[in-house]
Order: sequence, then C-alpha cells, then structure tokens
Amino acid sequence: MTLRHFQIFVTVCDLMNMTAAAETLYMSQPAVSQAIAEMEKHYKARLFDRLSRKLYLTEAGEKLLSYARHIIRMNSEIERSMQSLQTAGTLRIGASVTVGAHLLPELVSAYGQVYPAVRVEVTESNTRLIEEYLLADRLDLGIVEGETSSPELLSLPMQKDELIFVCSPAHRLAACESVDPVELEKETFIIREEGSGTRKTFESVMASHQLSWHASWVCSNADTIRKAVSRNLGVAVLSRLSVADAVAEGTLCAPPLQNIRFERTFQVVYHRNKYVTPAMQQFIDACLKPERREEVGSNA
Repeated sequence: MTLRHFQIFVTVCDLMNMTAAAETLYMSQPAVSQAIAEMEKHYKARLFDRLSRKLYLTEAGEKLLSYARHIIRMNSEIERSMQSLQTAGTLRIGASVTVGAHLLPELVSAYGQVYPAVRVEVTESNTRLIEEYLLADRLDLGIVEGETSSPELLSLPMQKDELIFVCSPAHRLAACESVDPVELEKETFIIREEGSGTRKTFESVMASHQLSWHASWVCSNADTIRKAVSRNLGVAVLSRLSVADAVAEGTLCAPPLQNIRFERTFQVVYHRNKYVTPAMQQFIDACLKPERREEVGSNA
C-alpha cells in the first residue's frame, strides 16, 4: 500500500462520500473507488459498508483508520524534519592551517550569527588530510591551500594568496633591498610537513626555477616556524597572511626576492556527489564572494 492509498482512505473516512473525497483530492470518483477496492483486496477485509447509498466504516475500517492517520502524521513529521536540515543541522568544515588560522574564524563567526541553527564543526589539518576526509565523507566542505589531486572533488577558487620569504632580523639577508633567488640555495629552510599546501607551493616554484633547497626542520605548525625563524635557526617561505604581524613588529624580515613569486589560490572543495544543502551553499557563497562575506557580517 502506498501513502497515496492511505491519504485517499482517510479523506473518504472524513467525508464519508466517494464523490466529495474525489473533489477534495482532485481525482475522479472511479479512481477513488478503485483505490479503496485495492485496499480491501490487499487487506482481505471490507472497509466500508454501503447501505442506502451511504458509507459506514466497518470494524476493520475503524482499525485501519487509526493506522492510516498515524502513517500520514509520521510522513508529515519526516517531511518537516528533513526540510529543517536544509537550514539547520551540522556543517562539517575542514581547513588547512593557514586558512584555519587567518580566514575561517571570521567566516564561521559571521555565518553563525546569520544561521544560528547550523552547528559548524571545524577540523584543521593539512591539505592532503582534508582531501582524504572529504573523500571518506568525514567532512562536508574543505578550504585548502592550492590544488587537490582527486578527480572526485570539485574545487572552486576562493582568493589569491602569496607566500613570502622571511628571515630573522639578524640574518645576513635581512637588510637586502632584494635577494637573488640563487642565494636561497645557500640557506637552510624550516618548512611545513609533506601534504601541506604551503610546502607543495614552495617545492613547485623552487623546482620551476631549478633551485635546490635544504631543510633543517620540518614542522606542521606555522607558529613554531615563525618563532624558529625569528631566532635565526633557518629561513622560511610562508603565507603573507601568517607573517604580516611579525614583519610589522620587526621580529621577522621579509626582503623581496628577485623575479620569483610563490603564488597560490585558496580553494573551496567538496565531493562531486555531495548533496549541497542550502546551509552548505550559503557557506560556500560566503567564502567565494567578498561582498557576500560583508553581507553575512552586516546581517548579523
């Protein structure tokens, strides 16, 4: 029996008239009669007595009516519950380290003020792990540094970012107006771990300029890298977002490099087969459009 059968049956019970039920349901009277006949055949019980052109519920009909109303009510509750997930529920977001530290807090805060019914859960890790979590459906959205490798993921460009060379104020290159990239081959680098978008960009650009490099320290924490560089334990190439304050304070120096730029684009990523709910789409919009981010903040 289908939900439609139960809806027809309940309507007939409420009106006790096949013709009136057909008009209410925008059906033909024979179609209503056929649906009731199908139910009686299925349950092997007469649901109505037809006396003097009037309908009367049988004992079987009374019993089925109780179930039918419950089924219809449960279906309505399912519809309401599932629809509420469109603007409520949980949104699982993964962010690579730079994004998580410098962009995501503002986005999540503004989004939460406009959509308080949506609980946002954040996982911060490197780009490779965020990609793995998306493929395993452990995350709904990812915001990562640079490109992902899986063809199962869709990537939308969010905003440009630039990595810059930084060193200690006590370093030999600190006072240079500009630095020949060949000088980088003489330095020891403090770099991010394998799987990091920052490291991938660094390696790719260095290789494209046929520059070799040596790492003295591999670290998954950008704050640790900044502190180590400030103590002249090595040099680094980090996001301008992550070192701007340290450069302004004078704890790091950022002499410009000649004819070499470490550029990338932050990407909003999700599985191509993922159902994008309105709540999820609103967050994507806030990430992709600067004017939308301002709107989210102004609506708070």
